[in-house]
Amino acid sequence: MKRNTVLKILNPILVLFFINQALTVIFRDNISFETFGFFHKTGGAILLCLIAAHIILNFNWVKANYFGK
Repeated sequence: MKRNTVLKILNPILVLFFINQALTVIFRDNISFETFGFFHKTGGAILLCLIAAHIILNFNWVKANYFGK
């Protein structure tokens, strides 16, 4: 699969997990501790993996803009 195709799939999923993190913090008083733990901790671990994949897929851009000549 092409890199751009993977990014088109990865980026919306990344946004959804970011929103998940924000919503679990905002509504932490309204949900049980077990539910919070599952969605926030598990979602956070998945979010970190997605961020790593995003950086790896965009590493040529990172090199060009931050590690110049």
